[in-house]
This record gives sequence, C-alpha cells and structure tokens, in this order.
Amino acid sequence: MHASSSTDLLKQRVDALVSHFAQVQCERMQGLPLLNAALRVEAVGFAFANAEPASAEVAVAIAEGVLITPWFMSLLRLPLDKQAHRDRVGRRVIHAFGLEQFDFIGAADDALGYYETCALFSPMFEFATQDLARDTALAALREIREGTHSAAPAAALPTPPAAPAVPARRLFLTGRGA
Repeated sequence: MHASSSTDLLKQRVDALVSHFAQVQCERMQGLPLLNAALRVEAVGFAFANAEPASAEVAVAIAEGVLITPWFMSLLRLPLDKQAHRDRVGRRVIHAFGLEQFDFIGAADDALGYYETCALFSPMFEFATQDLARDTALAALREIREGTHSAAPAAALPTPPAAPAVPARRLFLTGRGA
C-alpha cells in the first residue's frame, strides 16, 4: 500500500471511529447518568502499529491510539480494513502496544467491524475538561510508546490548577503505581 493512501485510510478509519461513537452518544447514551457533560468523543494519537498476521498468508494493518468519550477512555486497536468479528467479540488477547503489553477485549459493530479495546478510565467524572482528558491520553501514549515513565517524575504529568489530580489508574497501567 502506498504511504499516502495508507495515511488517507488511517484518517478515514479514525474519522469513522469518532463519528460512530459520537452517534452512539447521541442515540444510545443520552440521559444516562454516567456521561460527563464536559467531554466529547475524540480520537487521540492514532498511528500505525506493527502489522500482525491474521493468518499465515495475510497481514492486517492496525491503527492504535486512545479513544476518549464522555463515558470511557480506552486504548483502541482498529484494523485499517473493516473486518468481520469471526467470534472474537468478548475474547481477551494480549497485544504489544508501544513498549508495553496489554489485555485487549474484542468488540464489533456494523459501522466499524471488529476492533479491540483496553479500558483506561470509566466512568470519566475525574476529568473536569476535554483538555485534561486529552492531556492524560497523550501522556499515557507517550509513556507507553516511548517509555518516558522511567525518566519523568509523577509531578510532570498534566494536572491543571484547581483540578483534581490525574487519576492514578494510568500510573498503575504503566507500572508506576501498584
């Protein structure tokens, strides 16, 4: 696949992801008490992962990043080609994501096909603003992909003035707290 066309495909798939979850928010989540009204659906830091073989003959390109919604924040692995779930929904599988390994759960829907998620936060009430949620997602991705947690003190993580501290679960996921 040509680099320009693969970048275009990545953008299209991530746009479809955001559009789908924004639609879920409007159609299925409205009025539920677990929504944080200060947040919106946003895809953060999506980039190509190493292709993993779907079978001995086929390699599947995967996009990885963080999906923020008003009800959860998750690491997400999205195949660039829409795939059938092939009975993988609800199944757990360990994948390398950056420098770490995480337990992902298979999911699927008609709009996106098969994808995998690893929960970071749910519900999202600990985030006072979209900026804090985005900064937390970016910091988590930086730590996971680059291993910056070994050099950066916890105080360097994003926390705006007068806002609650960044939730500790991210630190736990990257091995800095337990």
